[in-house]
Amino acid sequence: MIERTQKERELIADAERIFPTSTRCLTFQEDLNFCVSKAKGSHIWDVSGNEYIDYLLGSGPHVLGHAHPAVLEALRTIPENGTSFLIINENAVALGKKIIEHVPCADMVSLHSSGSEATFFALRLARVYRKRDKILKFEGAYHGMHDYAMMSNQWTMGSPPLPQAVPNTHGIPRVLNDEVLIAPFNDLERTVEIISKHQDELAGVIIEPVQRTFEPKPGFLQGVREVTAKLDIPLIFDEVVTGFRLGLGGAQELYGVTPDLCALGKAISGGLPLGVLCGREDIMAIANPKRRLQMLPYSMQTGTFSSNPICTGVACAIISEFEKPGVYERLEEVGTRVSTGLRDAIAHAGIEACVTGVPSVFEIWFAKEEPFDHPSSKASDFYKNIRFSDLLLQQGVLKAAEKFFVSAAHTDEDIERTIAAFHLALEQLAKELP
Repeated sequence: MIERTQKERELIADAERIFPTSTRCLTFQEDLNFCVSKAKGSHIWDVSGNEYIDYLLGSGPHVLGHAHPAVLEALRTIPENGTSFLIINENAVALGKKIIEHVPCADMVSLHSSGSEATFFALRLARVYRKRDKILKFEGAYHGMHDYAMMSNQWTMGSPPLPQAVPNTHGIPRVLNDEVLIAPFNDLERTVEIISKHQDELAGVIIEPVQRTFEPKPGFLQGVREVTAKLDIPLIFDEVVTGFRLGLGGAQELYGVTPDLCALGKAISGGLPLGVLCGREDIMAIANPKRRLQMLPYSMQTGTFSSNPICTGVACAIISEFEKPGVYERLEEVGTRVSTGLRDAIAHAGIEACVTGVPSVFEIWFAKEEPFDHPSSKASDFYKNIRFSDLLLQQGVLKAAEKFFVSAAHTDEDIERTIAAFHLALEQLAKELP
């Protein structure tokens, strides 16, 4: 039984009073809410001293685990020489070179402070390049918190006729309803039809190559690449989750499809604010301010903290760790064992559920059929997922209401404890079902 100290209860109460945003662990059970004290490797502790095996990992950044020695060493040494300059610095240049070395589409790079910024600026570049305004995204895809991204994402309710977009939050200008077109993920025929029909209006197409935890069907990404290349419409990969998590070259290397632009961030951030945009030289060059002097179309992309030496230095240190032999093999092994254990626990409990995703990031769905896109995922019982997360949390296993993020720091003992928790949680859930 998880117990809370008075100090932690007061901190949670203060947080709920101070912050309008959610302070909870995605749980409806008040006694499971907690305030983090520290994290190390694959574990996280609350203020009361309770310890959890962490599969949230700060929403994915900690591929090497929390407080990795390479990250801590960079944080100890880099700030001595300054924390932010606005001007280019040695660490930023080193990171840019690493991105170009490993990411197939990267001819040039721009550095930002979040994945949301990276996708936002990618769309702006595409608009300048194409001299058009409309963006096509895929139903259920998440590309950050800016207005264009918050259309028809994973929280979409209802099923308007495609390609009509639906805002997923109040406060988005109504005019954007007509500036974002929606296509169905994993339906190549319908996607090609929509792109072809609106080719004269489209500035770009943005896609998560692995949408949430739905892998692309064979030939789907290749087909989208083919039609966009034929029509000279920039294809943007949002690899904020998959970049450097699925390998040094990310999803584009794994699936053999090279986009025109790509947004990166989480896996190389070490939990610090970092977003990266990279891509084709002729498109990326539109962000060069020298174009203003030449009276050429120009897309401004800057921020006070973009390219700061701490975030870029940490990213370089993390990529150096990724380059070492065995890191991705361990990540694959851990993810395969945990996801296989989850499937086995589902079968043993006799509960209606399935698992989608890749080894290092996967998700459970309480549905009979395995979903492959946003509409098919609606058959899943979201509240069972919440209850499952609560039952795991009671046993010291932390996950989001959606994904399991796996790290190379998860130990064999973590895996065994997690699988045992899967069995207990699913057996309990099966007993609670009518």
